[in-house]
Amino acid sequence: MAEIEYFYAAHSAYAYLGSKRLMEIAAAAGRSIAHKPYDLRAGIVGVGSKTIGERTEGHLEYFFGREVERWSEYRNAPVKKRLPTHHHKSITPPNTMLIAGLVKGINIDALAHAMLEQHWRDDVDLADTETLRAIARSVDIDPEPLLAISDSQEVLDIYDANTAEAIERSIFGSPTYGVDGDLFYGQDRLEMVERALSKPFTTRLPA
Repeated sequence: MAEIEYFYAAHSAYAYLGSKRLMEIAAAAGRSIAHKPYDLRAGIVGVGSKTIGERTEGHLEYFFGREVERWSEYRNAPVKKRLPTHHHKSITPPNTMLIAGLVKGINIDALAHAMLEQHWRDDVDLADTETLRAIARSVDIDPEPLLAISDSQEVLDIYDANTAEAIERSIFGSPTYGVDGDLFYGQDRLEMVERALSKPFTTRLPA
């Protein structure tokens, strides 16, 4: 089955806002989702963008305020606040747990969605191991085999490779989707992703 590439971080607001719709689009098109959780914070720096701490208050108020509010309403994806309480903690534990699921051959669609949703809707701490256990159990996944290898060299190597690939391909934010090599940045491009699955966009015009 052909895949939709999915570069994202497990704490990303816009990955959450598009998560359910992405899975609906993939199912309707008969595509699987190739999850590529990556270190978004390192990726932002790697492609030359400003970190969250370097952005103006006005930018944050718009990007994580009004835009999130509107898309939350439009996508019917409730959010609790502009930034969750634990948003600035390590994003490695949830990302590597997702990769561990892939290594174990598990379909992690529901787990990824649950992490995103519970972080933004319920204000949970994704850096907390017990929270990750509870999230996995909420979607009928046994967390123990995943947690057992989450910090293994195999999983960390995949995480690093995903991050390096994101930087190499100039992926400057989460989520970014790929359809047969054509990249779409942002959940607001999901309708374009949907169109590309049935009718690819024409190639870039020569300069």
